[in-house]
Amino acid sequence: MNLILTDIDGRENLLPLSYTKHCAFLRIGLNTIQEKWQRALGKQPQLHTIQYLQVYYQLQIQETNLLVNALALPNDDLIKAINYLDQGSVLSAGDVFIAAKISSQEMDNFMQYGTLPNDKVDYRGHVSVIKYPWHLFEFNDEQIRLDFELVTKGRVSAKPHESATIIGDNVFIEPGAEVINCSLNALDGPIYIGKNANVLDGAFIRGPFALCESATVNMGAKIRSATTIGPHCKVGGEINNSILTGYSNKAHDGFLGNSVIGEWCNLGADTNNSNLKNNYGLVKVWNYKLNDFINTEKQFCGLIMGDHSKCGINTMFNTGTVVGVSANIFGAGFPPKNIPSFSWGGAGGFEPYDFYKAINTARAVMERRNITLDQKGIDVLKCVFELTKETR
Repeated sequence: MNLILTDIDGRENLLPLSYTKHCAFLRIGLNTIQEKWQRALGKQPQLHTIQYLQVYYQLQIQETNLLVNALALPNDDLIKAINYLDQGSVLSAGDVFIAAKISSQEMDNFMQYGTLPNDKVDYRGHVSVIKYPWHLFEFNDEQIRLDFELVTKGRVSAKPHESATIIGDNVFIEPGAEVINCSLNALDGPIYIGKNANVLDGAFIRGPFALCESATVNMGAKIRSATTIGPHCKVGGEINNSILTGYSNKAHDGFLGNSVIGEWCNLGADTNNSNLKNNYGLVKVWNYKLNDFINTEKQFCGLIMGDHSKCGINTMFNTGTVVGVSANIFGAGFPPKNIPSFSWGGAGGFEPYDFYKAINTARAVMERRNITLDQKGIDVLKCVFELTKETR
């Protein structure tokens, strides 16, 4: 059966994180959402999304298709319910679409008109659905624990260096990783150290925690629970309940809390974000779909940053700041809580960031990791540049 992950209904509420990618590539726990569904169902997913991104994802419709909401996170009970679906049935949790087993004609109707069959099945079990960016760090504790169990089951961990202090039994180290003269405390949750990753001298880590392939925790870092450091990231300073998606750096001192950072971002030395208001009130963040601030109903919410954005040394982000794609932030004072894509500036104001200068920066950053910014990537960024022009 053909597995198709769709993000068409919920992706607008996940901007700016979803401007440059299908939502299935968002990372939570140890893996991306796509990787979770592939592991859960044993099939390579195909991707259905908005038009300007769809041209880059191959989509082949077959006679029988399992259409799955890419913003829903799989669990054992949910997979059982999906496997029991009859042809033409739609599984929902309340008013949230979860999955549908549909024909090629029904898939065509969904793609053209957004309609699905009327045979509804109500799922009453637990399911975590990523509806807003802050749900990524909110559900990260749960997802690290679930992924850790699945990824490490029946396997034997590599050994840390004899200088490392390991507290608790739930520490798994992949081959090629180096864990030297540091402290890993897994009493409150598991700690996963990915292939060829590095934990350097004097770092303190408390689980649940995930360090993905070829990522680095620098010397003296303090990493608190429910944090995921994506592939090829470099981090230092203090981090709490945050996700760095991949290929991004927060390599120096400074605090990052209750935050989600996209790919190819860089936070300058001593960058800090607030994750709690002085009056302990609920945090509001910018919502692109409504073009207004919305209440997260959360007391803790830090920084949401889209792909390719950067900030200079000593940057201070207010509680609930949202940074678009390819923004460049610098200077003293607090910049605004809504920073448009392809903008350049700080607390004193912003001006448009020339597209070709932004592309040259992105190309240089990626070349440092031996990755080429191809025409596909440039075209995606050009679409985002045009889509966000009126916000600058």
